[in-house]
Amino acid sequence: MACAEPAGGGRSTSPARPGAGFGGRSLVPLLAVCAGYFMVILDVTVINVAVPVIGREMSVSVTGIQWITDGYTLVFAGFLLMGGAWGDRWGNRRVFCAGVAVFTLSSAACAVASSGLLLIAARGVEGLGAALIVPGSLALLQQAYPAGAARSRAFGLWGAMAGIAASAGPLLGGLLVSTVGWRWVFLINVPIGVACLVLTLRQVAPSARLVSRPVDWPAQCAVVAAVALLTAALNEAGRRGWSDPAVVAGLGLSVLAATGFVVRERLARLPVVAPSLLRSRALGGGAVIGLLFNFGFYGMVFTASLYFQHQRGFSALGTGVALFPAVAMTMFASVLSGRLARRTGDRPLVVAGMLLAGCGLAGWAAAGNDPAYPLLIAPMMAAGFGTSFALTGATSTVMGAASTAYSGTASALFNTARQIGSSTGVALGGTLLATAADYGQGLRVSMTVGAFAYAAAAAVAWRCVPPKAQKETPDAGRAGGTR
Repeated sequence: MACAEPAGGGRSTSPARPGAGFGGRSLVPLLAVCAGYFMVILDVTVINVAVPVIGREMSVSVTGIQWITDGYTLVFAGFLLMGGAWGDRWGNRRVFCAGVAVFTLSSAACAVASSGLLLIAARGVEGLGAALIVPGSLALLQQAYPAGAARSRAFGLWGAMAGIAASAGPLLGGLLVSTVGWRWVFLINVPIGVACLVLTLRQVAPSARLVSRPVDWPAQCAVVAAVALLTAALNEAGRRGWSDPAVVAGLGLSVLAATGFVVRERLARLPVVAPSLLRSRALGGGAVIGLLFNFGFYGMVFTASLYFQHQRGFSALGTGVALFPAVAMTMFASVLSGRLARRTGDRPLVVAGMLLAGCGLAGWAAAGNDPAYPLLIAPMMAAGFGTSFALTGATSTVMGAASTAYSGTASALFNTARQIGSSTGVALGGTLLATAADYGQGLRVSMTVGAFAYAAAAAVAWRCVPPKAQKETPDAGRAGGTR
């Protein structure tokens, strides 16, 4: 199928004809793409129950533990826009496969790291691989399943894969740490990565390419600087205090770098983000929603992991079991919302999911400093279900706001915002635990902040996610204009 020349005037190559629905071999591209995404999300959640053990074995401080987690997420977030731009320029399948290769090799490097510093460095390279994988995963799904109903199901299953990885992560991590050691938390990625690479090369069609699109290095450097400085400042606030000059300077410089990116985009002849995408309320709103729900969910998982192990003395496996009510709900919430979206549209699902998740974190905060564990089950279930329930709608909103030629960039914007949310949620949660009188008090404050983030996401969804009637307009997002 010939790909129409994009508005920017770049020349495109023609991808193989995608399948429009599900059944038989048409499911294979979905399985291949989701295998890569599974690996990326597994590495986000599996590390949470392992980092306390890694910290003890390598004599790493709480701040160092935060960097083992955030060294991955800040590079992931910082380079997502580059991953999306490269996918649009050189083909999403090619960049996706390169990301899988980088991720697999760096996972092996994490497994053999001999110090906390080397582990943090290898985690950063993992984040770079993830930044190449994720934008391409959504773009390849949009290419393979262009029909509305099939695309909603594909995005729902993509979100469900994240749920499966999220739910398997703490349990698998706890099991591996308790039996064969924490290094297997990273080695498990190697066979998954090899299988994903082989399956993608053999079964996923080549992608269209915007071969004339340049890489805007100044804009990319500004994004990396903004994310890195913000995360570093939040991490160091727990050790130095919020009024420390280095923390204040980091926060100020991150704002300056973000401003520099905006200015560069306005002046560039061919900006990283097409002007039509910047004008899209649906895309911008979807990105903000993604930032806020990742902030709430991953901040909860990180702080709860430390609380269960440090305050209650749970083992790594016990912590994985304790967190299971939160992450298990994500396994089917995305599939359910993908099915309901065809009848209700995305807006009610995203709003309902965010409100439910917010109630979950508020319920945890209201339970007290050291509540009985059964009182935490329902709040964790509500947070996990609500977050995943909203993910499919937010993803569909963002991807529907962009033309096919810019699908990689749209996916990158959405996932950049999400990873900034994850990184800041972990950093701020760790800081609140480190500065509070005890873990219980710090956890309650963290959950309260997360609940407000979810409430804000619900308000943004009500304002920015298109209603069903508008969403179903034929070719609504093809021009990449506002929606």
